[in-house]
This record gives sequence, structure tokens and C-alpha cells, in this order.
Amino acid sequence: MVVMEVESDTSPVNDGENIQTQLQEEYLKTLEQLEEGQLVEGKVIQVTSDQVFIDVGYKSEGKIPITEFSQIPEIGDTVSVILIAKENKHGEVIVSKQKADAKLFWKNIKQAHQEKHAVEGIVEKQVKGGFDVNLGAGMHAFLPVSQSDIQKVDKPEKILNKKINVYVERLYSDGKINIVVNRRKCMEEELERKRNNFFENTPIGSDVTGVVKSFTSFGAFIDLGGFDGLLHINDMSWGHVTRPKDFVKKGQEIKLKVIRIDRKEKRINLSLKHYTDDPWVHFEEKYHVNDVVKGKVTKLTDFGAFIELEEGIEGLAHISEFSWIKKIQKPQDLLKLNDFVECMILGYDLQAGRVSLGLKQVQNNPWETIEEKYPVGSRIKRKVVKITNAGAFIELEEGIDGFLHSDDMSWTRKAKGQNSGLTVGQEVEVMVIAVDVQNRNIKLGIKQLTEDPWKNFTESHSPGSPVEGEVVSITDFGIFLRLPGGIEGLIHKSNLVENREENPDDALKKFKTGDKLKAVVLEIQSDKQKVAFSLRDYQKKAHKDEISRYMTTEEESSDSTYTLGSLLKSKNSQSSDTEDEKKSK
Repeated sequence: MVVMEVESDTSPVNDGENIQTQLQEEYLKTLEQLEEGQLVEGKVIQVTSDQVFIDVGYKSEGKIPITEFSQIPEIGDTVSVILIAKENKHGEVIVSKQKADAKLFWKNIKQAHQEKHAVEGIVEKQVKGGFDVNLGAGMHAFLPVSQSDIQKVDKPEKILNKKINVYVERLYSDGKINIVVNRRKCMEEELERKRNNFFENTPIGSDVTGVVKSFTSFGAFIDLGGFDGLLHINDMSWGHVTRPKDFVKKGQEIKLKVIRIDRKEKRINLSLKHYTDDPWVHFEEKYHVNDVVKGKVTKLTDFGAFIELEEGIEGLAHISEFSWIKKIQKPQDLLKLNDFVECMILGYDLQAGRVSLGLKQVQNNPWETIEEKYPVGSRIKRKVVKITNAGAFIELEEGIDGFLHSDDMSWTRKAKGQNSGLTVGQEVEVMVIAVDVQNRNIKLGIKQLTEDPWKNFTESHSPGSPVEGEVVSITDFGIFLRLPGGIEGLIHKSNLVENREENPDDALKKFKTGDKLKAVVLEIQSDKQKVAFSLRDYQKKAHKDEISRYMTTEEESSDSTYTLGSLLKSKNSQSSDTEDEKKSK
């Protein structure tokens, strides 16, 4: 009822009648002010099992079905309603709370749209392209699936029946009111608020609780309440971690320690291992250089193997430290994952958290006694394991080879690669001619098993000495003559003819491989294993010898001197042929 002030008439006559008349006039004026369709406020005066009676200040009360109330009101509560009719045929006031709620709601929705305020709603069902959201008061809105969550919605049913906050994105009408809302923006703002609060109020070293959200090859993402922190694989344990799933499970709620915060990049790093001491702090209490320890192979690489001595203490055994004698091409040839092996600590760096390990150091080094087993000059029989252009490798024992150079195969024959006469697997007798322990090198020889024929030849022959041999090859500059014992020498084509007027090339054509010839020695270079012969000087010497048989002793002496001088002169005459001789090397 509208409260009215009534001024009393100063006339004492008919006071009661005047007041009553004035009240009726004011009441009628108030009734005339109410219009149908108007939003008015009324008070609850009675509540029954199916009706709520509202006094709106008219001559009768309005009745509202109790079903229009989401919560049953109490007597005295103020309720907004729409006046439908001042009086029906039964003289009753007709009001509607539902229409009042819709009008008020629409007013609030328009205001929320204009002022960018969030409103509340319930996701009732899934529709094409999104969801139907009940905003209340009979109002429904469309929530596109792309705006329904921060992340991709894989299971739409998880959103159904949820009470959510949304922004009103669009309001339009095409015969009916249409509302489009956005939940994603609300979630992003709430996420940003939570994240900023975390960065402002969470110092490094703090304990936080989160839920394991997802895995990657380098760790696990932890949901800290709408935003993520990273539990890196290296921060799960002080020891070696291969699979993050071995330490945490998806959906598991875990307690973690904050170890790094990057406010600019908005990154949070978490740790499990920091709840225990770093084992490197106590390393020197347990381990020392040259200690022999046991460990587990945790990783194999091209350059070696990582071996875990204990949780958090992992060292590297380089491939060069695998064996004293074997040339390991790849670690897998000797080790496999999860093998337990003995190794020696070669060194460590506490600051970098590194340990150098050796596998071969726990085994005997055969090179330390190699000179005793294979002294220089010893003869042994072993198999050829590899042939190269430079020579052949001979296996002395497992992992230790000696090298037989092609120059040490024969005193007289040049043998290289496949032309050496050796085959892989062939057993040969060799002599140890040098041992270099420091460089892991053993030299072998075959020719050293016999005397050097060049030494004997040099001792028994000199320029002018007669020789006999077989033609083994013919070239355009001369012929090669092989003597008994394998020594070969060159007879230059200029030394094939006695008569200087005869063409040497024509004389060269008279010889063939296999011919037996007699010659004299012109020059010996024992250091280079070279010797030059002369057929022409042999013939001259033969003629002189024939003549000398008819000469006196004095003449013989003179002839002898003459012959030697002739030989020396002949030798000097060969200087012009030096370049041709070099081609025979």
C-alpha cells in the first residue's frame, strides 16, 4: 500500500467524514496509477502447498503458482511481478512472477552484454556445433564448442549439467531471442588470475600439489589448478629416468617442489627429486679415483656406455676404455642394457656431475708382458687375418695383431696387396723384428728368416765380376736379368752391343724372356738393392782374356790394368743413361 499523508481539516465539524472521504480519494488515485503489464513489487502474505499470495497494493491479492519459485518464499518477502490484469471476472488481481523474472533477466542480460559482465548458466544438452545453456528465467543460449573450453573438447559429455560462467557475445532476434555465449574467455581470465596469483605468492622452494595431466618424452605436465607446471624427466629422480610413466601416473595427485619460475615466459618447473639429498654431495665419501666399482648399464651410445653406480650417480665409460686389445666398433658388441659390470673410476668432476669410468682397467693388460711373450728375433707361426696394399696383418693372439710390411716379405721380390702371394687364413712363419709397446705396434718379417742375398752378393761381387742369369722381363730401355738367389739387375740397351755403330733398339729385339745370358757387374747399390749389368763389357772382357793367353806376364799385368780401366771408363759412359735406369725402379 502507498503510504499517504493526510492533512486534518481545522474545522471540527464532520472530521471523521472528511478523513474517510480523503482516504478513499487517495486510494482511488493510487489504483489509477497501476497499469496492466507494469512491473511492480509485492509482499508475500500467505504461502500454501500450491499457491503464493502476493499483496501488490490493490483491493485483492494476486496468486502465483508455487512452481514459479525456484525457492519457496517466506511471508514478508518482497517479490517482483508483472501486473497482468487489475481485475478478472471474479474480481481478482492477476500477476506473474515468471514474466517479471524474464523481464528482469533480459534487462540484466543486455546490461551484461554491454558492460562485458559474466553471467551464470547450466549446460543442459549438446546441440549441433555446441551446447544449449540454460541461463534461467526460461532463457537459453548457444555455446559454440570452440568457445566451450580452453583446450580441445574430446568428451563433450563432461561439460553437460555443469554450472558455468559465460560472457554474452551476441544478442539478436529473428522472430525469437537468440543469445550466443563464450565460456573460453571466462576460463582464460580465471586461469590468468590464478597464474598471476601463483607467481606473486609462490616463492622457489615452495611445496605445491598438482595432478598429473599428460606426458611427453621429456617429462610430465602437472595441472596446478587450471595452469600447468613441468616435471622434467631429469627432476623426477637423481638417478637415470628412461620413462616418466615409471615415476608418476596420469591423474595422480602428487606433492612437488617448485625449483624454477620464469615470470616472463610464464613457466614453472617442478621437482620430485628435491625431497631427497643430492647424492653428489656425498660422492667423495664413497668413491675415489682408481676404485673398482660395480654398476648397471643404463644407456649405450656411439661413443660409449653410461653406467649407474647408484641412484643419481652415473658415469661414462668411453669406447676407448672398453678393451686393451680389441678394437670395439660399437658398445653393443660388448655390452647390453641392464648389464651389471665392474669398472674403475678414472676421474670425476663434482661441479659438472661427471664420472669417467674404464672397463679395461679391471682386466690384465697383455701389452705389459708382450715383449716377454714375443721378443725381437723370435720365430712364430700364425694366421693371416687381413691383407692391405701395404702388407698383411698376422694375428698373434686374440686382439693382438702384428703387421707384416710388403718390404719385409722378400729380399728380392716386390710384393704388394693381393700380389703378395698371401691369403687370409693362411698360416705363415714370421719373425718378430720390432715391438713398440707404447704405440701398440708389432712388426713382423718373412725375409728376416733367411740371410740377406744382397749382403752376400755385395761381399762376393764387385764391378767387373762376371755373372750369369735369366732374362725375366724386357722393356723399351733394356732387359732385366735374374741371378741365382733371386737378385735382379738391369742391362741397359746401350750395354747390349759391343759395336757402337749398331742400333741398341735393334739389339733389344734379339732377346726374349727366358734367355740365358752372361754379363759383368757395372755398379752395385746395396742400400737400394739395385745392380747394373753389361753384356757389352762382358764380351770385351772375354776378348781380352782370349788375347791375354798369348801375352807375357808383364803384358798380362798391363792387360789386367787395361781391362779394369776399360771397365771404369765404360761405367762412366753410362751416366747419360741414368734417367732410363730410374724408370726400372
